[in-house]
Order: sequence, then structure tokens, then C-alpha cells
Amino acid sequence: MRSIWGMALIVLGLAVGCAAPPASADLATPIPPLTVAAAANLQFAFTEIAALYEAHTGQPVTLVFGSTGQLAQQIENGAPFDLFAAANIAFIEQLRDKGLLLPETIALYAEGRIVLAVNRNFDFEVDELIDLASSPVQRVAIANPEHAPYGVAAKEALLNDGVWELVEPKLVYGENGRQTLQFVQTGDAQAGIVALSIADVPEISWTLIDADLHTPLLQALAVVRSSPQPDAASAFAAFINGEEGRPIMQRYGFVLPGESLRP
Repeated sequence: MRSIWGMALIVLGLAVGCAAPPASADLATPIPPLTVAAAANLQFAFTEIAALYEAHTGQPVTLVFGSTGQLAQQIENGAPFDLFAAANIAFIEQLRDKGLLLPETIALYAEGRIVLAVNRNFDFEVDELIDLASSPVQRVAIANPEHAPYGVAAKEALLNDGVWELVEPKLVYGENGRQTLQFVQTGDAQAGIVALSIADVPEISWTLIDADLHTPLLQALAVVRSSPQPDAASAFAAFINGEEGRPIMQRYGFVLPGESLRP
């Protein structure tokens, strides 16, 4: 078990553990929706969690997915988000230092994994990173490491496995994790490196990449300081990290606070 999760649980307890769902509103007054900026690798998990939360509380949740770096830039430019769920805690810390997030709400909620994804119609065996250097593999998709944490992890894995220079000429960059996955789904790239959390789709097969090949993808969230409904945003954060949200996150392959890293 990584020691940082112990710290995460303490922060979680202080930040969002005591949050409660928003109080029932007058039926004649619609509850304003929460707007949640979320990393693209959260699309499947958060869509399910948000629907469950709305069913339980009546609180509408609008999800805006994108690369973490681009969403962080939008927050800096004043985008009206209530909660930011990043794919790397470093972006949360940077926005905190700029006074754009409520520090007491920062909490780790997951550690992500990356996989080697291959289009099922590609008639060539690709189950190791070195296979990406083979001549039949002409295009390899990764998220843009300039602003996507999962792209950074993909690049680190290729570098640490000693195949970056061989694979780099073949790379096509997705703006975020979902676009990267789509490149492989459609066959525009025969293979790619994507988040485990979005890899379970019919068009691809995948192999888990050794977590030791890249910096841990520690994912954190926080309430945006300019949010007009910080309590409601904190309540949704607590739901993600609570008994309803955690099983959904786990089902999509995330390692959760308090868990050891699965092989």
C-alpha cells in the first residue's frame, strides 16, 4: 500500500467526508445543476455516478470532460465550474496555489492505470510495448503529453521501456483520453496507450502496463473557489468517495484511497 493513500484518507475525512447531500428544495424552485469539470478518463465512471447521485438527491449534475490541462486552463480563465476532478494532483495543487480552489476540499479519489490497447481487427499480435516498434504497426495513439496526464504516463512508459525513439515517429496525439481511444477504436491507429477506465469497449483488446514504468497517476478533486454552491459541490465529491461511488470507480479499474495497487 502506498503511504500517500494514508494521507489521502486524512485529507478526505477533513475535506469531504462530512459533506451531506443538498437540502430538499421547494418543488416550485428547480435545483441549479452542478457543473463538474472532469478528466476524460472519468467519462464512463462519472456518467454512472452522476446519474445515481441525481436519482438519490434530485441534484442535477452537468459533466464537462476534457484533458486535465485544458480544463485547468479554463478554470484559470474563469469557466463556471463548481468541482474539478483532475487526472493528476499536480494540476489541483497549481490551481490551489493560484487561489482558484478551496484548499480544504482537496482530496485524492483514485489512482489510474494505463493499458496497451489494440484494435481487434488488426491482424498482428501486440501485447508488449516493444511490439509497437514492429513494422506492421504504423500508427500509435497516445494523449497529448503537453496537457494530458495520461499522455505523460504513456510517454514515460515508452521511455522507461526503452522504445520511445522507435515509436515516436508513429505517434498520433489525441486531445484527451477519449479521443485517443477513438483513434484505436476506428483503426486510425492500430494501437495506443489509454486509460484502463475507458478501455473496456468492444472494438479493442488491451494489456495492462506495468505501473512501475510511469509516475503514479494520483487523481484529485477540489471545489472551485468561484462556485456559487460549494456545499453542493462538496456533497457530490463526498458521494464519489463514499459507499455509493467507490464501487463504481473500482469497477472501472481505478485503485481507490486505502487500497493497495493491484498487479
